[in-house]
Amino acid sequence: MAKFLILGLFITGLQFTAGAAPATQEYHAGEIISGQTGEVLVLDDVVSQIQNGDVVILGEIHGQGVISDQQMQLLQALRNRGLIVNVGFEFFDINQQSALTSYNLGEISEEDFLKQIDWKGFSFDFYRNQALFPQAGLNENVVALNAPRSITSKIARGGLDSLTPNERAVLPPNFQRGNDDYFKRFKEAVGHVGSDEAMERYFLAQSTWDDTMAYRAADFLSMSEGVLVIIVGEFHVQYGGGLPDRLRARGVDRVWTVSQVNIEGLNQAQQVAEIMPSPKWGSRADFVWTSALSLSQP
Repeated sequence: MAKFLILGLFITGLQFTAGAAPATQEYHAGEIISGQTGEVLVLDDVVSQIQNGDVVILGEIHGQGVISDQQMQLLQALRNRGLIVNVGFEFFDINQQSALTSYNLGEISEEDFLKQIDWKGFSFDFYRNQALFPQAGLNENVVALNAPRSITSKIARGGLDSLTPNERAVLPPNFQRGNDDYFKRFKEAVGHVGSDEAMERYFLAQSTWDDTMAYRAADFLSMSEGVLVIIVGEFHVQYGGGLPDRLRARGVDRVWTVSQVNIEGLNQAQQVAEIMPSPKWGSRADFVWTSALSLSQP
């Protein structure tokens, strides 16, 4: 696997430890917590604030059954509230939209779908239910959001100047690099990669993911009804610097963020540091949904 792909898997699901916070609260797995106040909420507290036209970003730890179950709970709660629930995915790129739609509609088998998109990595068992959740009869859709890996990998290797004119045309209009705080967190997360130039290329590739997803989401919302729930690696969501920032820059005003966070093995002070606003970066997300995971499982 190319070095960038390894980095990509790392940064999308990374647990990033926030700054110190007073250990005044003990949390438990399965709780939904206000990212601003630390108050423990229930799912209805979240969905009652969401309306058609909103984007909800679910920042996940990849390939975990508990995480998938939480996502399905949120999707069903939104539908139960009477909302049209569309689901967008980091895992599928813009060239795979036709295959994704056909799979969702039952026009092709799962085996054929996975062959067409060359699915690799985590078991599709963790994402099957989410991909099949939207119902065409309810005007719901599945949305492939990401830039092709061939483009982001090429940027990581050679920068934007390495792209051909046709490849550049795949980038979203008015493409923007991620903001400076996001870059600082990215550098801390990735660690040493050899040179400042290499780090910049990797970050440009990361930014391409974020801005492409934001552009696709904004474009979808301009032509469709309902709420758009985006399932994406948690680093893209943390502290608002990646995908949330690019969505707002592209005119999506109502963006809700949910960080799905593993608190397995953390003491009380460490839990608070993960969940409560960081002195350095601010709030991790609007809502933090905790779980207890073994990240070593396949």
